[in-house]
Amino acid sequence: MHDPPRILAVDDTPENLEILRMRLEANGYEVVTAADGEEGLAKARQLEPDLILLDIMMPKLDGISVVRMLKQDDALRSTPVILVTAKADTRDVVEGLDAGGDDYLTKPFEHRALLARVRSMLRQKALNDTVASQTRRLQEQAAQLADWNRSLERTVAEQVTEIERMARLRRFLPEQVADLIVAAGNGETLLQSHRREVTVVFCDLRGFTAFAETAEPEEVMSVLSEYHSCLGDQIVRHGGTLERFVGDGIVIVFNDPLPCADHTEKAVSMAVAMRDTIDEHSERWRKRDYRLGFGIGIARGHATIGRIGFDQRSDYAVIGTVPNHAARLCEGAKSRQILVSQRVLGAVESLVEAIPLGEVTLKGFLRPMPAYEIVRWLGRPS
Repeated sequence: MHDPPRILAVDDTPENLEILRMRLEANGYEVVTAADGEEGLAKARQLEPDLILLDIMMPKLDGISVVRMLKQDDALRSTPVILVTAKADTRDVVEGLDAGGDDYLTKPFEHRALLARVRSMLRQKALNDTVASQTRRLQEQAAQLADWNRSLERTVAEQVTEIERMARLRRFLPEQVADLIVAAGNGETLLQSHRREVTVVFCDLRGFTAFAETAEPEEVMSVLSEYHSCLGDQIVRHGGTLERFVGDGIVIVFNDPLPCADHTEKAVSMAVAMRDTIDEHSERWRKRDYRLGFGIGIARGHATIGRIGFDQRSDYAVIGTVPNHAARLCEGAKSRQILVSQRVLGAVESLVEAIPLGEVTLKGFLRPMPAYEIVRWLGRPS
């Protein structure tokens, strides 16, 4: 609705148009006039009035023809039309109403009747406008809801893809590395080769090879499952990065990919916790006649770290002297022993009870190297 309401009066008699204009403007309406059917139709399409007063008998294009055209126009279909006829000819009125007219007046018309019909039709127009507005709003809301649904579907699909990607990454990469790759969106930079000082822990079971040769496959896998599960809890708790499994051997790295200022302390503390945890399982294994022990080696130093492999299969790896040193210390450890290098002891000496073992010969190293056994973790004074 316009404010004030806009009324189009169409009549080929100028005197009639002037009377309509004066009466309607006196009651606060905006009035536009047209002198014949063609002009009235053009102005209706141009101005989109709220009400049309339409004379039936006009040259060029009669009122009934104009009504038919108005009701075929989507923009004007809901605009009410009051037909004005010079005589009470039932046929004109019926034909006009059948063509789509909403009401009629007979000339000469009485002033109050004119205003009453105008107000009635404008109320109808206001109601139609409200319904149309609500319909448009509902259509817009439905379209917006459809957009939200499509957006939600895309988001869910992306999240499912991300979850699947994360699951695949965690099958082949340490959890911390997989998390960083997903967070960064592109793991290429993260997995590029780099050097960093790290602490490497290597641990494995004593007597596992002989056990695997004589035990049933189900027993072997059951022991490995228990072993990996209890050690995995300690790795997560101490913030280590599981670099790889080597049969019954496990390699854990501290200070990459997540930096950790006290990485050697965490590594040694974890090793002691691992030994205590395995002690509980060892008792159960002995009752099953499984002769298994547990040894750990820990070394500290700079290593080359990054991705190795090929397109279909890649691993995160720590390469250099440090992991080899940790592996050889582990190899030399007896059951329940934790052997560490000089640099490891230097970083935790005040936090542990340790026994020097002197210079030991390690496979793959040209000269003997000092080694120490960690007896007990003391921790920082409270």
